Amino acid sequence: MLNEKRFDSGKLLHLLGGFFFAYLFFGFMLLPCLNTLTSIFTVKTASGEADPWAVIRFFLSGSMKTFVWNSLKLALCLVVTVNVVGISIVLLTEYFDIKGAGILRMGYMTTLIYSGVALVTGYMFLYDSDGIITTLLINSFPDMNPNWFSGFRAVLFTMTFACTSNHMLFLRNAIRGIDYNTVEAARNMGANPFKVLWKVVFPTLIPTMFSLTVMTFITGLCAMSAPTLLGYDSINPEIVRLAGSSVADESFPQARAALLSIILATFTIVLLTILSSYERKGHYLSVSKTKAKLQKQKINNPVANVLAHIYAYVLFVIYMTPVVMIIIFSFQTYSAIRLKTIDFSKWTLVNFIGQQDYEYLTARGTYKTRVGSISGVFSNADTLGGIKMSFIFSAVAAILAAVIVVVACTYIFKHKKKGIALEYSLLFPWLLPTILICYSYRVYFNSSEVWYVFGNNLYYGPNVRFLIIMAYTVVKLPFSLRMIKAAFYAIDEELEDAAKNLGASALVTFLKVKLPIILPSVLAVVALNFNALFTEYDMSATFASTYGTSYAMVIQAMCLEEGLYGYNVNASGRRCASTVFIMIVSGLILYLVYGVGARDLGERLIARDKRRKRIARIKALFGKKTDEVLA
Repeated sequence: MLNEKRFDSGKLLHLLGGFFFAYLFFGFMLLPCLNTLTSIFTVKTASGEADPWAVIRFFLSGSMKTFVWNSLKLALCLVVTVNVVGISIVLLTEYFDIKGAGILRMGYMTTLIYSGVALVTGYMFLYDSDGIITTLLINSFPDMNPNWFSGFRAVLFTMTFACTSNHMLFLRNAIRGIDYNTVEAARNMGANPFKVLWKVVFPTLIPTMFSLTVMTFITGLCAMSAPTLLGYDSINPEIVRLAGSSVADESFPQARAALLSIILATFTIVLLTILSSYERKGHYLSVSKTKAKLQKQKINNPVANVLAHIYAYVLFVIYMTPVVMIIIFSFQTYSAIRLKTIDFSKWTLVNFIGQQDYEYLTARGTYKTRVGSISGVFSNADTLGGIKMSFIFSAVAAILAAVIVVVACTYIFKHKKKGIALEYSLLFPWLLPTILICYSYRVYFNSSEVWYVFGNNLYYGPNVRFLIIMAYTVVKLPFSLRMIKAAFYAIDEELEDAAKNLGASALVTFLKVKLPIILPSVLAVVALNFNALFTEYDMSATFASTYGTSYAMVIQAMCLEEGLYGYNVNASGRRCASTVFIMIVSGLILYLVYGVGARDLGERLIARDKRRKRIARIKALFGKKTDEVLA
């Protein structure tokens, strides 16, 4: 009876946690999106009367259909081109015996260390009207159109090579998981390598390829940075443009942006529904009693072997050329960058650190000096401010998403039936495109009448920073849930029971038993989320504000402001240096996640022994030299 009357802190904690999750779901997921949906049917005519079908009529009779068709065309074409290139580079590095596969793999995986606006600006540095390759082509062919790299073709080319990173991550693992015994059995029956590939290997990869196809289609449909910078009229850039417009400029722009957002959401929901239903069906599996590691297949036909090698290295050149050129020109002077010529006699660090004055000749024939107009990434206030802001936003959002998901998974695994609703709530953002969530936030919270946030206008002034962090966090919840939930399956329930039998509380059990087991996966999720958010462009463009200028927005501004009125003369050089900095940060994070973090216990012990032996040799060497000096 005393135990029943005693205050139950656990129930109170569950109650407060449930209230907090309900507040987040309704306030930052459901209500803003519902507000966007209802805004389509609440527009008013010039006479002030509500017209629920005005936006629909405008869509059917106006040019809005063009943006939808352009996005659909891009998505459909990307499904073909990305799968062709993505599947081929994985086969060339993991399945066929190609000379230099290790180097090729490193080149193909460069899209993992720089993406989004950084990748697009890298391709623009080569192929834009004043790009390096375009300049060389114009010198050889004077009649060539300098603006050839723009519009649909430029976006398709850039995104084809930008979107193959998923193939290098997921399809590569799927091929490595194939049982070599099945391949060897088919070869022993007289099948040639390509027939084995078609009849034995591909059927086992269909689930992964189908998922990659859906992901590619959604990526093309929701493309933002490439269409914006390369001048292609698609849905997302139009939504951002309409969101910043007013009724004085055009008819009900916000309602039109809402309709385009709902169209994107409809496509996304349909595709994810198809993917979920397909995953529930049976698939081909590659299994045997004793599974063998896949061995690379040699191409016996000499002509096919030569063509495969040529194709592999042509792709390698396409992938590596932007990376190499960006690295080289990040150490060049502004004059060399402007002329697109490499001067190996003059190397500089001014694009990274330091400042220089810029002298230029005015129309009156006199020289004028702009003090500090040439500045590096870490010496330019705007660039450094964008780096700091993106770093803080990304780190806070990545950690917050991981913490929320860890707490949610703890409840889901403890209350499996009651936790279903919580799990679906956290997966809800996956049903909607990112632009819809951000646009809904911008419209819904841009008012002082929202009672859910106590009457605060979250889009006004510095408050927009909180709104950006919330958008970053909500968008990353589904991915974090899928990854961290998988880690929870590795926890042995007997360990938890043993801790309880020893008198440990639920909190102590979690901190001492569960957390050390899932910590590597949680840190990996935090790292990957940070990596993706650090150079994120779509959400940054939607929340464009003086108080919320992210690193990606600063990089975009560099493309427009170079040399304007004698300011930011070396914007291209600083842009190259920014991309190099992004590569270093992203590469370090990927190494910690997929390099050091992916090692099992045995590999870590071996690495520790090697490290200790290396340190012992260095100590012995220095000790010997010290003795010689003393002698």
